[in-house]
Amino acid sequence: MSRIGNMPIDLPQGVQVTVEDTKVTVTGPKGTLSRELRPEMTVRVDDGKLVVERPSDSKLHRSLHGLTRTLIANMVDGVTKGYEKVLQVIGVGYRAQMAGDKLSLQVGLSHVVEVAPKPGVQFEVGQDVNTRTPWIAVRGIDKETVGQQAAEIRKVRPPEPYKGKGIKYSTEVIRRKAGKAGKAGVK
Repeated sequence: MSRIGNMPIDLPQGVQVTVEDTKVTVTGPKGTLSRELRPEMTVRVDDGKLVVERPSDSKLHRSLHGLTRTLIANMVDGVTKGYEKVLQVIGVGYRAQMAGDKLSLQVGLSHVVEVAPKPGVQFEVGQDVNTRTPWIAVRGIDKETVGQQAAEIRKVRPPEPYKGKGIKYSTEVIRRKAGKAGKAGVK
Protein backbone atom coordinates (compact mmCIF):
# COMPACT_ATOMS: atom_id res chain seq x y z
CA MET A 1 0.00 0.00 0.00
CA SER A 2 1.61 3.26 -1.14
CA ARG A 3 1.22 5.90 1.54
CA ILE A 4 2.37 8.70 -0.75
CA GLY A 5 0.31 7.56 -3.74
CA ASN A 6 -2.89 7.34 -1.69
CA MET A 7 -2.69 10.94 -0.41
CA PRO A 8 -4.93 13.27 -2.41
CA ILE A 9 -3.39 16.46 -3.81
CA ASP A 10 -5.13 19.65 -2.66
CA LEU A 11 -5.68 22.13 -5.49
CA PRO A 12 -5.14 25.71 -4.26
CA GLN A 13 -7.33 28.59 -5.38
CA GLY A 14 -6.58 29.56 -9.00
CA VAL A 15 -5.10 26.21 -10.06
CA GLN A 16 -6.82 24.28 -12.84
CA VAL A 17 -5.98 20.71 -13.85
CA THR A 18 -6.99 19.06 -17.11
CA VAL A 19 -6.50 15.35 -17.73
CA GLU A 20 -6.55 14.05 -21.32
CA ASP A 21 -5.75 10.33 -21.62
CA THR A 22 -2.15 10.21 -20.30
CA LYS A 23 -1.41 13.96 -20.41
CA VAL A 24 -1.91 16.10 -17.30
CA THR A 25 -1.83 19.90 -17.64
CA VAL A 26 -1.66 22.16 -14.57
CA THR A 27 -2.32 25.89 -14.94
CA GLY A 28 -1.76 28.39 -12.13
CA PRO A 29 -0.77 31.98 -11.39
CA LYS A 30 2.91 31.45 -12.34
CA GLY A 31 2.34 29.52 -15.57
CA THR A 32 1.42 26.20 -17.14
CA LEU A 33 3.10 22.80 -16.87
CA SER A 34 2.17 19.58 -18.64
CA ARG A 35 3.51 16.04 -18.45
CA GLU A 36 2.86 12.70 -20.11
CA LEU A 37 2.22 10.00 -17.52
CA ARG A 38 2.29 6.24 -17.78
CA PRO A 39 -1.00 4.88 -19.21
CA GLU A 40 -1.45 2.47 -16.28
CA MET A 41 -2.10 5.28 -13.79
CA THR A 42 -5.47 7.03 -13.70
CA VAL A 43 -5.80 10.61 -12.49
CA ARG A 44 -9.14 12.19 -11.60
CA VAL A 45 -10.39 15.35 -9.89
CA ASP A 46 -12.78 14.93 -6.91
CA ASP A 47 -14.10 17.94 -4.97
CA GLY A 48 -11.06 20.16 -5.53
CA LYS A 49 -8.61 17.33 -4.88
CA LEU A 50 -6.57 15.30 -7.33
CA VAL A 51 -6.53 11.52 -6.84
CA VAL A 52 -4.09 9.06 -8.47
CA GLU A 53 -5.15 5.42 -8.72
CA ARG A 54 -3.35 2.26 -9.80
CA PRO A 55 -4.87 -0.79 -11.50
CA SER A 56 -3.23 -3.54 -9.41
CA ASP A 57 -0.80 -4.26 -6.57
CA SER A 58 2.06 -5.40 -8.80
CA LYS A 59 5.51 -4.07 -7.96
CA LEU A 60 5.61 -1.83 -11.06
CA HIS A 61 2.20 -0.30 -10.36
CA ARG A 62 3.03 0.31 -6.70
CA SER A 63 6.24 2.13 -7.61
CA LEU A 64 4.53 4.18 -10.33
CA HIS A 65 1.71 5.14 -7.95
CA GLY A 66 3.86 7.21 -5.58
CA LEU A 67 6.00 8.59 -8.42
CA THR A 68 3.00 9.80 -10.41
CA ARG A 69 1.44 11.47 -7.38
CA THR A 70 4.72 13.21 -6.49
CA LEU A 71 5.29 14.47 -10.04
CA ILE A 72 1.80 15.99 -10.18
CA ALA A 73 2.17 17.51 -6.67
CA ASN A 74 5.47 19.12 -7.78
CA MET A 75 3.68 20.58 -10.82
CA VAL A 76 0.96 22.06 -8.58
CA ASP A 77 3.58 23.55 -6.21
CA GLY A 78 5.55 24.93 -9.17
CA VAL A 79 2.65 26.85 -10.72
CA THR A 80 1.65 28.31 -7.33
CA LYS A 81 4.95 28.99 -5.48
CA GLY A 82 7.76 28.16 -7.90
CA TYR A 83 11.15 26.63 -7.10
CA GLU A 84 14.55 28.12 -6.28
CA LYS A 85 18.09 26.78 -5.87
CA VAL A 86 20.80 29.06 -4.46
CA LEU A 87 24.48 28.52 -5.24
CA GLN A 88 27.50 30.20 -3.63
CA VAL A 89 30.67 31.10 -5.51
CA ILE A 90 33.62 30.71 -3.13
CA GLY A 91 37.19 31.65 -3.99
CA VAL A 92 39.47 34.67 -4.23
CA GLY A 93 38.71 36.52 -7.45
CA TYR A 94 35.77 34.26 -8.32
CA ARG A 95 32.88 36.28 -9.76
CA ALA A 96 29.38 35.73 -11.08
CA GLN A 97 27.51 38.40 -13.02
CA MET A 98 24.74 38.74 -15.56
CA ALA A 99 25.63 39.42 -19.20
CA GLY A 100 22.25 40.11 -20.76
CA ASP A 101 20.14 37.08 -19.91
CA LYS A 102 23.20 34.80 -19.65
CA LEU A 103 25.21 34.07 -16.51
CA SER A 104 28.90 34.95 -16.76
CA LEU A 105 31.24 33.03 -14.41
CA GLN A 106 34.90 33.83 -13.64
CA VAL A 107 36.02 30.89 -11.51
CA GLY A 108 39.77 30.49 -11.93
CA LEU A 109 39.70 29.16 -15.48
CA SER A 110 41.60 30.72 -18.38
CA HIS A 111 38.33 31.93 -19.89
CA VAL A 112 34.97 33.30 -18.82
CA VAL A 113 32.21 30.67 -18.80
CA GLU A 114 28.78 31.80 -19.98
CA VAL A 115 25.70 29.76 -19.05
CA ALA A 116 22.48 30.30 -20.99
CA PRO A 117 19.23 29.74 -19.09
CA LYS A 118 16.96 26.88 -20.08
CA PRO A 119 13.40 27.86 -21.12
CA GLY A 120 11.38 28.83 -18.04
CA VAL A 121 14.45 29.48 -15.84
CA GLN A 122 15.68 32.86 -14.57
CA PHE A 123 18.97 33.75 -12.90
CA GLU A 124 19.61 36.32 -10.22
CA VAL A 125 23.08 37.26 -8.99
CA GLY A 126 23.90 39.00 -5.74
CA GLN A 127 26.50 39.33 -3.03
CA ASP A 128 26.26 38.43 0.66
CA VAL A 129 26.45 41.63 2.72
CA ASN A 130 28.61 40.22 5.53
CA THR A 131 31.00 37.88 3.73
CA ARG A 132 30.92 39.49 0.26
CA THR A 133 30.46 36.00 -1.19
CA PRO A 134 28.72 36.04 -4.58
CA TRP A 135 25.56 33.95 -4.89
CA ILE A 136 23.43 32.77 -7.79
CA ALA A 137 19.69 32.09 -7.52
CA VAL A 138 18.14 29.79 -10.12
CA ARG A 139 14.34 30.17 -10.25
CA GLY A 140 11.54 28.58 -12.25
CA ILE A 141 8.24 26.68 -12.06
CA ASP A 142 9.53 23.25 -13.13
CA LYS A 143 11.41 21.53 -10.29
CA GLU A 144 13.28 19.20 -12.64
CA THR A 145 14.54 22.00 -14.91
CA VAL A 146 15.60 24.23 -12.00
CA GLY A 147 17.56 21.38 -10.40
CA GLN A 148 19.23 20.42 -13.69
CA GLN A 149 20.24 24.03 -14.44
CA ALA A 150 21.70 24.45 -10.93
CA ALA A 151 23.65 21.18 -11.32
CA GLU A 152 25.09 22.37 -14.65
CA ILE A 153 26.25 25.65 -13.08
CA ARG A 154 27.86 23.76 -10.16
CA LYS A 155 29.59 21.45 -12.66
CA VAL A 156 31.58 24.40 -14.08
CA ARG A 157 33.74 24.43 -10.93
CA PRO A 158 32.72 21.88 -8.25
CA PRO A 159 33.95 22.65 -4.73
CA GLU A 160 37.28 21.07 -3.86
CA PRO A 161 37.95 19.55 -0.42
CA TYR A 162 41.26 21.26 0.46
CA LYS A 163 40.41 24.97 0.40
CA GLY A 164 36.68 24.73 -0.30
CA LYS A 165 36.93 26.82 -3.47
CA GLY A 166 34.32 26.41 -6.18
CA ILE A 167 30.57 26.65 -6.76
CA LYS A 168 28.43 24.93 -4.15
CA TYR A 169 24.78 24.79 -3.14
CA SER A 170 23.99 27.11 -0.22
CA THR A 171 22.90 24.14 1.91
CA GLU A 172 25.82 21.90 0.90
CA VAL A 173 28.50 21.05 3.45
CA ILE A 174 31.99 20.47 2.05
CA ARG A 175 33.98 17.76 3.83
CA ARG A 176 37.40 19.32 4.23
CA LYS A 177 40.66 17.39 4.01
CA ALA A 178 43.97 18.17 5.66
CA GLY A 179 46.77 19.26 3.35
CA LYS A 180 50.16 17.65 3.11
CA ALA A 181 51.62 16.59 6.43
CA GLY A 182 55.15 17.88 6.89
CA LYS A 183 57.88 15.39 7.71
CA ALA A 184 58.87 16.05 11.30
CA GLY A 185 62.31 15.21 12.60
CA VAL A 186 63.90 14.33 9.23
CA LYS A 187 67.55 15.36 8.83
